[in-house]
Amino acid sequence: MAVTDKKLTALDVMLDQPVIPVIVLNEVAHAVPMAKALVAGGIRMLEITLRTPVALDCMRAIADEVPAAVVGAGTIRSAADAKAALAAGARFGVSPGYTGAIGKTCQDIGLPLLPGIATGSEIMLAQQDGYTELKFFPAMQAGGPNLLKAWAGPFADIKFCPTGGVSPENAPTLLALPNVVVVGGSWLTPANLMAKGEWAAITAMAAEACKFAR
Repeated sequence: MAVTDKKLTALDVMLDQPVIPVIVLNEVAHAVPMAKALVAGGIRMLEITLRTPVALDCMRAIADEVPAAVVGAGTIRSAADAKAALAAGARFGVSPGYTGAIGKTCQDIGLPLLPGIATGSEIMLAQQDGYTELKFFPAMQAGGPNLLKAWAGPFADIKFCPTGGVSPENAPTLLALPNVVVVGGSWLTPANLMAKGEWAAITAMAAEACKFAR
């Protein structure tokens, strides 16, 4: 069964490619060509952030028109966000922080979640609720590779997706860490390229990102 058809886990999402694009869309018209461009470059897991009024409409458009893409919802900050994202076609969720209410809601509705954490206490709270694949955010601002190395001892069973300040330059260093499975980055879908419709450039960047070792 293809990954685009089966019921996913958070680990499935993390293992698909070395990078999950963190996408901010301001125009619904950009959603489908952007998704097609990323898929053409080998990236299928698409985190559409709930940061704009059109985010849910963009998710619906991609879910309807780009079957090879797997729509995810980023910036989930409440149980209502999680439910709205699922209804719009999201198949996984990503949150900037963690609350028990978000964690339980996502479990109840069957939406795989990468909860955001930035401290050891937050890791323990998320793990207490059954989450062992976590988003480290904002990664570079909160301690970057050094903090991830420190966590490898007490949290050896946790897998991380560092997001925030991640770039093509520092992604390889992060991916080389044993507790990092994937990174999240916004560089794959820059606003200026989307505004100009330069989809081939986005495809090229996606293809380069797929070559990162881990």
